[in-house]
This record gives sequence, structure tokens and C-alpha cells, in this order.
Amino acid sequence: MTPIVRAVRDARPAVVNIQGQKSVSESAEGTPTSPRQVNGMGTGVVIDSRGYILTNHHVVAGVRRINITLAGGQTYVASVVAYDKTTDLAVIRIRTPSPLQTIRLGTSEDLMEGEAVIAVGNAFGYEHTVTTGIISALHRNVQVNEKQQYLDLIQTDASINPGNSGGPLLNIDGEMIGVNVAVRAGAQGIGFAIPLDKALEIAARLLSIEKLDNHWHGMTALSLDGPTGPVTIARLDRKSPAERSGLQRGDQLQRIGKTSIHRPLDVERALLGRGSGERVPLIVRRGDETLKLDLRLANRSHKRSRGTTRQLSSAIALQQASWDTLGLKLEVEPLDSFQELEVPYRGGMRVVSVRPGSSAAKQGVQTGDVLVKMHRWTTASEKDIRFIVEHADTLARAGKVKFYVVRGEETFFGHLSVAKRSESAVR
Repeated sequence: MTPIVRAVRDARPAVVNIQGQKSVSESAEGTPTSPRQVNGMGTGVVIDSRGYILTNHHVVAGVRRINITLAGGQTYVASVVAYDKTTDLAVIRIRTPSPLQTIRLGTSEDLMEGEAVIAVGNAFGYEHTVTTGIISALHRNVQVNEKQQYLDLIQTDASINPGNSGGPLLNIDGEMIGVNVAVRAGAQGIGFAIPLDKALEIAARLLSIEKLDNHWHGMTALSLDGPTGPVTIARLDRKSPAERSGLQRGDQLQRIGKTSIHRPLDVERALLGRGSGERVPLIVRRGDETLKLDLRLANRSHKRSRGTTRQLSSAIALQQASWDTLGLKLEVEPLDSFQELEVPYRGGMRVVSVRPGSSAAKQGVQTGDVLVKMHRWTTASEKDIRFIVEHADTLARAGKVKFYVVRGEETFFGHLSVAKRSESAVR
């Protein structure tokens, strides 16, 4: 048995076919047309054994009845749980009499050009079609039409056709490394996929128990040492269930209930569906100790707006904090002038000044650059910068973090050392 055959065999049970009819009133280029009925088709991957499936938003958007066919031929009707139009990702759910096999997750952090990949999907309605190829390029930005653009995609020469959207891009070990998107109909030897680490970050938000169950745990958990590193408590809301459980910032979550924690997504998965006040056992690593704690979720109505992280109270304080931690003075880039840059980003922060001797200066950041992303977070507004600055201490412990700036019509990236914030910067 070859590695490719083994990889497909292992992944196939977690890949589902999606079909349904919907009305569309625009062309593939985004221009208005007369409404017409079309038979939609796509693919999805099971990310939770209870029937939660990750796919593309455009696959299920507007579909009246989402029909799911499993690898074994069983059919179900799915409901949309949550979606994110910007990244074109959605989570849907089917209810089955027994647990489903989930896809084996890899990481998109260490991908290399030339690496062998496998695409599985419902290509042109042909169920579980398998194609192979290599990674042709990384960090591709693709503008589909005026309404949809994709950032930081994986490019592959594995055939990704209509119907493949939402399916897995696998590595040679059968691990999912991306979510396929068919954005170039009829293209020869050019396919794209959303990097898995980005997709799982969005999936964690879509499966947030605060949004879906109206429950509150009050902790922010991040993978600071890469997507597969330990999941660390980065923030605790004051008087939250998490704080009352005895958790502390810097604790590493190892298990919640019966779920081993490897990614932030696992935190939401482990708590999804639990009742308010239910005791949830935790196992955490604190320094050299392994601790057992109990978490009791609260109803969202009990959420306190004040957290342990002090909010930056003014634009002046934010500017100072950004200067202290990032070595940058930033201002919002007006959307109309940003669009004139002809780059596929939705917004950014223009660099007004760079602190001499700072990590940003050493990395070559220049006045006039537009900061569009840092770590795994976009930087399109003051709110985004505030979030990053408030987590500066956590990022400082993580070492250098990746950043992206636009200069002219080119995008550059580097690695920035974040300084710990001063108390004066957050009053």
C-alpha cells in the first residue's frame, strides 16, 4: 500500500459530500443577473464526532436543504451552526445515531513548496474524487470578484474543481493541512486552499460556547508556540468561572473533561453542549506541577464586562502602548485610500513613526508602510491593535511573532519581538 493510498483510506470516512439547491442572482464575477435556481455541491470535513462539519460558507449559503452524504452512503440533512463570510468558512451539523470519525489534523505552519499534497472532494458531483499534486506556492492572495477575496492561500497543482470547495487538502501522512476552495473555474494546474491553522482559528470562534450555548467560561486560550504547541491561558476575566476554578495566566491546558487539548478549538469543543453550573474537570500544567481543577460554566447573563486585562482608555494611551510594545506609532488607513493600493486586504494601520533601535526598525519597517497582520490577527482597526497590545506580555513570552506590511503594491513579512507593556500604558 503506497503512502497516498494509505492517506486517502484514513481520511475518507471524515469527508462528506454536500448538495442542495439555491437561488443565485449574480455571476461568478459578482455582477447582478436574473435570479435562477442552481444545484449547489461541495465538500466538508468532520471536525467533531457529534456531527460538526467544517466547509466553505459559499457552499451552504442560501441553500434551502443541505443534504449530506457520508462515505458509507448514509444521508442526512444538515443545519448551519455559524459562518464567517470574510474567510468563506462555515460550520454545519448533522445528528447521527453514532459518533462520526473526525479528520486527522496537521498544521499549515511548516509547509514547503514542492511538498506532496492530496485533495479529496465532490468534484463536479463525482463523490470522493482524489487528486494529487504538490504545493506550488504559499501566501497567495486571490481576488475572486468585488465581494470575495482570499488572503494567504496555499497554491497547488492538484486539481481542485467545482464541488471540491470545503474539502480537505491532505499531506502525505493523511493529515489535513488546508480547506480547498475552487476559485478559478477551468484553471489548469492551479488550485487553492485556506491554510488549516487559519481555518481552525475561525472554527474555534464559530463554535464558541458563548455564541452557541449562551454560556461563559471567561478565559482566552492561545497556542503561543505554534499551532500544535501547548494551549496556554493568556487572559482571565475577573470573577469569571475560569478564575474561580483556580486557573491562572500561563497555565497550560492539557485536558478538559475527556478531551485532550492540543489547540484552542479543542477548548470550545470540550465545553460545547454542557449545562450551566455543570462541573467540568480540568487538568492543567503549571510550571513543573500537574493540577486538577473544576470549572463550572455560568450563563452568559452573569458575564462581567470588566476583565483582568485593563482596557486602554484613550487613543493617546493606545498610541503610547503601541510605541512601547511594538515600536510603532500607527493610525487607521482610510478605506478609500487603502483600496487605491490595489492589494487584496480589507484594511490596515499606517505606520506614522518607527522607534529607533526597536525590533520593528531592525526588521526594516518604514514610515508609510501599512501593517495588515500580526501573529494570526488582522490589524485593520484600532480595536485590533488594542487587542494585540493588551496581549503583549503573552506575545513577549512567545518570542518573535510574524507580521505583514504592505508597501506600495507589495506585501512584506518579518518577525517582530514584542516588548512587555508598562503599567502606565494601560491606565
